[in-house]
Amino acid sequence: MRLYRISAALLLAGALAAGQVFAAAAEVPENGFSQRVYGPGEDNLSASDPYARYQWGLRNDGELQYLEVVNRFRDSNPSLAKKIDLANALRLPAPVEGPSAYEIETTDSVKGVDINIQPAWDLYDASTEEHRPVIVAVIDTGVDISHPELKDAIWVNEDEIPGDGIDNDGNGYVDDVNGWNFFSGNNQVFVGEEDDHGTHAAGTIAATRKAMGIAGIADNKYVKIMPLKVLGTEEGIGEEEAVLNAIRYAEANGALICNLSFGTEIYYPRLEQAMRESKMLFISSAGNGDNNGNGLNVDTNPDYPAAFDLDNSISVANLMFDGNLAKSSNYSASLVDIAAPGTYIVSTTAGNSYGFMTGTSMAAPMVTGVAALLYSYRTDLSLAEIKPAILNSARKMEGLEGKLGSGGMLDACAALNYGR
Repeated sequence: MRLYRISAALLLAGALAAGQVFAAAAEVPENGFSQRVYGPGEDNLSASDPYARYQWGLRNDGELQYLEVVNRFRDSNPSLAKKIDLANALRLPAPVEGPSAYEIETTDSVKGVDINIQPAWDLYDASTEEHRPVIVAVIDTGVDISHPELKDAIWVNEDEIPGDGIDNDGNGYVDDVNGWNFFSGNNQVFVGEEDDHGTHAAGTIAATRKAMGIAGIADNKYVKIMPLKVLGTEEGIGEEEAVLNAIRYAEANGALICNLSFGTEIYYPRLEQAMRESKMLFISSAGNGDNNGNGLNVDTNPDYPAAFDLDNSISVANLMFDGNLAKSSNYSASLVDIAAPGTYIVSTTAGNSYGFMTGTSMAAPMVTGVAALLYSYRTDLSLAEIKPAILNSARKMEGLEGKLGSGGMLDACAALNYGR
């Protein structure tokens, strides 16, 4: 039985049984022994503060640092794990064990290592053509649909009458006004803190740009999030059948793009077939390596669904803000397509809050957001052309050559200008 780190914010450990999938969110601390460091993380964020300055994935000014306080001695508490402090290199108090027990390692950010979103927004906002509506299915944990950043971004099933207990549209799901909970078999797409993971992904994709807390990538006037909960409990586990049903539901109800920030080592032929036969575009997280925090080659250590070799799927690795892959990120020149910011990403979390999370689960929604923005903006492109537009416009990075199919990172503006 293998132990996985499930929640990137809370770093909760959960065991998986055969036939289960898990939320691929948190990276395991290097060597397994690191001191928890509280910077501007989930524990002291509130909905009233602006966090755009921490969104290095959207605008990296080169001023941030990754500070890791590493304990030289083994600690028996498995909950202790590294956090990252980006508050202008905020200094930490000396550990009670004494400074000789710790090492501080820093990684400096490199200016411009971001998804180049501002010029993409400028293009999108200046366009005189009508933008296309896009429904994005977030197949994950649930999503806090009442979060101020997300409430205007949530898909609404107009054929369903809320709360009447009747399946008005005859699709087999009663009162599925905003999606469906395939984990519990009801219409409660948000349960509570166990839905941080999906809420975080949704915020990255389409949180409002109204200067509330953060900025989502896509314009939620046109891009709507369809919450499909397939993972539950604090461990973030779920079953294959729930994922299959969610994919069927998403396509039947008009979703064009699916974000899949979860993974499993088990190969499921039915899941591969369902994705292959779908007309939707899937964006999958490449996986967060082994229990020691070391990224794995997906060619020899496949993580599904990212390892499925499909024309309608993009597999995403976790990029650090220095232009290199995160140590924990999986990679493959043949099965992992592109890198996107995934380390210490701030986004929405359950209960009208915000939090920082790390992992390929945070990188995938970056690509999903750009895919939705691109499809909405470029009405001359078919959905099948979105994947090549994103991959062929990737910004080449020396540290990514030979590790990813595109050899580069996500570039939103280049994608919007692709082929012009």
